[in-house]
Amino acid sequence: MSKKGKKAKIPLSNEEQLLLFQQKLLAEEEMAKKKERLLSQFLKDKLAKEEYNSALNLNKINTQWRTVLREVKTRELLKDIEILSQTFERVVDCKNSVIKSLAKDLSEAEEQHAHALRSHLYNIDQLLALQRRRLNLLEENYNVELEVLTKEFETERKTIIDQHEKEIRYLQDVFMAMEQNYIDSEYESKLEFQSMWDDLKNKNLEEKHFLRLQLENVVEDLWKRFQDALKNYTEATEERKVAFEALKVKDEKNSKEIEAHMKKIQKLQEAITISKGKIMLHSRESEEQNQYIRKDKELVLIQLQKLKAQRTQAQSISQENLIKLTRESNATLKTLRGIIDKGEKILKLAEICRKLETEEEKVLPFYSSILTPKEQEEIEAQDKELTEELAEVMTEYSGMENFWKRYNKVKLEQLSLQHRRAQLLEINGKLREMLKQYLDGISVNDEVLSQINPLLIVNQRSNLTQPLSTPIGQPGDKRPPTTYNIIEAAHVISHTL
Repeated sequence: MSKKGKKAKIPLSNEEQLLLFQQKLLAEEEMAKKKERLLSQFLKDKLAKEEYNSALNLNKINTQWRTVLREVKTRELLKDIEILSQTFERVVDCKNSVIKSLAKDLSEAEEQHAHALRSHLYNIDQLLALQRRRLNLLEENYNVELEVLTKEFETERKTIIDQHEKEIRYLQDVFMAMEQNYIDSEYESKLEFQSMWDDLKNKNLEEKHFLRLQLENVVEDLWKRFQDALKNYTEATEERKVAFEALKVKDEKNSKEIEAHMKKIQKLQEAITISKGKIMLHSRESEEQNQYIRKDKELVLIQLQKLKAQRTQAQSISQENLIKLTRESNATLKTLRGIIDKGEKILKLAEICRKLETEEEKVLPFYSSILTPKEQEEIEAQDKELTEELAEVMTEYSGMENFWKRYNKVKLEQLSLQHRRAQLLEINGKLREMLKQYLDGISVNDEVLSQINPLLIVNQRSNLTQPLSTPIGQPGDKRPPTTYNIIEAAHVISHTL
């Protein structure tokens, strides 16, 4: 046994100690992991339980809160329904009053319309009768003038027709005379031409016969030479001969064209002489027309200069008017902007004032007239004495009557509030003076001692100045109010003890 105990007490080596230490660490780690797992599982369970409880409690709170909200909402809705019912009743009363006033205005407007319609129809009937009389007079004048004009037209027509027939006969006579003169001149010219033609023909025949006799001998000599030369020439100028024949044919054609052109030239010369005469006539007429046109041109230029001057003057006037218009439009825009701003300000003030209106003002915004019957009759008599222009102006501003009622009411309330404020300020000043006297009486310092203090008594004497002997007033005179000096008891006791 002793050997075994000795063996058990043998110290362990380092390796064994490390192994044991590692085993302990592993065991501790496993225990820690188990604890963490258990703890995490416990926390998860607890968290799930808490979530379930929180959800359940939240549902309970929501149900209770919803019941509370329902109750509050029902109260608010009931209040709103009461307010809406009151407002609805007020609006209904206002609408009823407006409907009554509108019905009254409508009946008055219908009466005025019927009266105006009757007067308008009467005026139209009078105007129609006047127009018919005027048309009858105009028709009679028209018929008289038409007869006069027809007579003048017939006389002028007859004179013009007679003059026209005379001119036609005169022109026919002139035409016949001119045609006869032309025929005579043409016959004479033909005779002269024929005689000249015969003379020239005879002269040509005589000269031709004489030349023929002279030239026959020469021609015979020359013929022989010519035959020799012709042989030489034909041999040398066969090509030129062909060209000559072509030129000869061309020459014949040109001669025919020249004759045709000469005939045309003669016709053109005759036309030129006729046209020259016409040109002379037209030139004279055109000179006269040009003179008239020059005179018209000068008159037109003068009128054009006048129109240009008028245009420049009108442009300057229109420019000045445009400048004036722009200035006035800018001024009107500024005034309109001011009016718009003023209107917006009035609307904002009206919204603010509407919030401050009482229930009575909301139900009856327009008070009834406070005038007595006599004053009302006097006002109606003054209205009858007004002129038509002033009455029309007053009818244009009749829609502002309710506004002026409310304005006057607010103005009277403002004046009454100002008067009440002045009274309250006066009362407040008197109360402040009394409070100051009281505070000066209960406090002792140099400033208080230097002034008159009704509550301070030194050597059984007050520092108030004794009033002078009041004169005996008359029985009708008002006596001044009597003043009483009040001394606090605590002050007297503190100074006597």
